[in-house]
Amino acid sequence: MSALALTGIEVALGERQVLRGVDLELGTGELVGLVGRNGAGKTTLLRVATRVLTPGAGEVRLRGRPIAEHTRRELAQEVAVVAQDTALPFAFTVAELVLMGRAPHLGWLGFERAHDHALAEAALERLGLLELADRSVLEISGGERQLVLIARALAQEAPVLLLDEPTAHLDLHHRLQVLGLLRELAREGRTVLVISHDLTLVARFCDRLALLSQGRLEVGPPAELLQPERLRAGFDLDAEILHTAAGEPVVVPHLDP
Repeated sequence: MSALALTGIEVALGERQVLRGVDLELGTGELVGLVGRNGAGKTTLLRVATRVLTPGAGEVRLRGRPIAEHTRRELAQEVAVVAQDTALPFAFTVAELVLMGRAPHLGWLGFERAHDHALAEAALERLGLLELADRSVLEISGGERQLVLIARALAQEAPVLLLDEPTAHLDLHHRLQVLGLLRELAREGRTVLVISHDLTLVARFCDRLALLSQGRLEVGPPAELLQPERLRAGFDLDAEILHTAAGEPVVVPHLDP
């Protein structure tokens, strides 16, 4: 049984058909990279996967059960999301924001237990954020805020983790740190889907890539998906594919003269 399965997903926004019969199954312990040009429908697909958006056709199943049958609390216990450009209007401390990831697991009174604080602290430590714990989230850099949001999702302890461009505001060191962490989480048994525009890095870390182009999805190993003809069709990009000593593909775009 797949951890998360989207079958025959159709979405139209106005007169534009964004998703056309998209199928995607994510297995337990798998890290999958969702790639495609801007406006291809990647975020739309994540919104469907989390019941934020109802598709015109198709079905989403979470651990074999239709997602519509899950309560909001059950869904929050099963799926953690790191959205793109999340607004943080209040001056919560870093520690307070990460602790909010425990909300789906609290009792009806909403009081955190020692166990919840321990999990939040462990998430901070895993992202290297303990020194920022008492700082306001409004006083730290954009990249640091992004790491805090990932730590909050980590503290949520959901078996499925969906991330929309989590490395967009990060330097190269922290991009490697985050993608390495996502790979570790998958190896520990979580199911991870990450949207990214960094084709070379996601190819290095992900088990499979899912290329979304003209509303349709093509899924396969990174070395299979990152081919010049597919990049041309999916990104309108001419590129050369090199390989590291380990056989990992490296995308080198051609520059216009």
